[in-house]
Order: sequence, then structure tokens, then C-alpha cells
Amino acid sequence: MAESRALALVLHDVAPASLELYSGFVAEVDRLGRVPLTLLVVPDLHGQGRVDGDRRFVAWIERRLAQGDEVVLHGYRHEDPGPVPLHPRHWFMRRVLTHEGEFYALTEAEARRRLEAGLDLFARLGWPVRGFVPPGWVLGTEARRALQGTPLRYTSDASGLIDLPGLQKRRAPTLVWSARSAWRRGASRLWNLHRLHRSRQAPLLRLGVHPVDLLHRSVRRFWLRALEHLLSERTPLTKAGWLDSRAGATV
Repeated sequence: MAESRALALVLHDVAPASLELYSGFVAEVDRLGRVPLTLLVVPDLHGQGRVDGDRRFVAWIERRLAQGDEVVLHGYRHEDPGPVPLHPRHWFMRRVLTHEGEFYALTEAEARRRLEAGLDLFARLGWPVRGFVPPGWVLGTEARRALQGTPLRYTSDASGLIDLPGLQKRRAPTLVWSARSAWRRGASRLWNLHRLHRSRQAPLLRLGVHPVDLLHRSVRRFWLRALEHLLSERTPLTKAGWLDSRAGATV
């Protein structure tokens, strides 16, 4: 397994608010065969209500876990409501790259508090969790220190998976869309086709789906067609499953 090429279908921003969009898409994925999903669950998306307050959502997650899917902690609220940063780099990271980089500017203490709150919530629900993905894939220095003090096994950014606590990087490119406008969708299609070609030999290729993608028929169709094609040449795994398959392998 360690020598084979794998793919991970990763659903971002999984929460009660996105369940209707995702449940239909997941049903279509299930018709392609057994594809274990990596579910990036936000405990309290934008402060709209914790996941444990929605019985339908909890039941859906539990059914997916029973089928072999993986739950990953994806921030806590998935928002960055602070003032506009004055430093050019911070402005780019928090207002250009993403507007929801929750774990970019947090102090170590606040990052630890949110991580522990998320992990405690998942533990009470009986959901095993081994990974953490910061919203927007941006992680500040202090938040990184807080993360290294948790029992979590890995985090990730746009280019790879990162072992914890040692921060060893494992290459795993991601296909991802910017689907909020027509010109962005057009550019994303070209970019993703380019990434598909350039990533043919990558040991793990991630398909990073967001709820907004599923509002657009062309983007939804792209994901399903890309997945169907990749299943003919790659083994579908969760992120944790892939790391297990690579245990002891060099990067």
C-alpha cells in the first residue's frame, strides 16, 4: 500500500448548515463505489450553533463513521472577525488569501482553548479524531505551538500533510475550486486540470470540496468526473488511512 498512489476526497466546512448540500453529493459519490470520506467538521460554524445541537447532523456523521469515514477538527468557528491588519503580510493572509483564517492571529492560549473545546465536544459525541485542519489552511506561529501540545496526529496545508508534533511534511497536493464568481470558476477549471496533470505521480492527491462548489452544476460535475477517473488509477483513503499506510516510509 505504501508504494501505491492514493486519493483522498475531503469535504470542507462540514456542519449542520452544509448538510443538505453534502448529503446529496455524498449519495452520488457512494454510487461510484466505496470511497471513504475525510470530513472537516466545524464545531460551531460562524457561531450558528454547535453540531451537538442538531440530531440529524449527529446521526449523519455517525452513519458515515460506521462506514469508515474520518472526522477531522476544522477550526472551531471558522471565522476571523478581527480588525483589518495593517502589516502587509498579515493583511494578505487574512483578507486576500482567506477571510476566515481563524487560527492565524490567535494567541497560543486562545488557540489551545479552542482546540481543547473542539476535541472535548467530539469526545463527548464519541467521534474519534486524529487530525486538525485550520480554516483557510493558515496557521499562525502561536497556534502551531498550541497544536503541537495536543494528542492530534497531523495537520495539513494546501500542499501536504504535516505530522504532529514533529511537523514533518508529506507531499499531498490538493485540487480546490474558487467558485464564487464565473471568472473564478473558469480560472479554477484550468488550474485544476493543470494540477491533475502535474500531480500524476504524487503519492496522495486530495480533492478539496467546499459547500459553495455544489451550488454550481459545472463544478459538481467536475468533481464527480474527476473522482470517477481517479478511482481507476488511485486507491481511495482517508487522510488518517493514508498516513497509516505510509508508516515508516520516508518523505
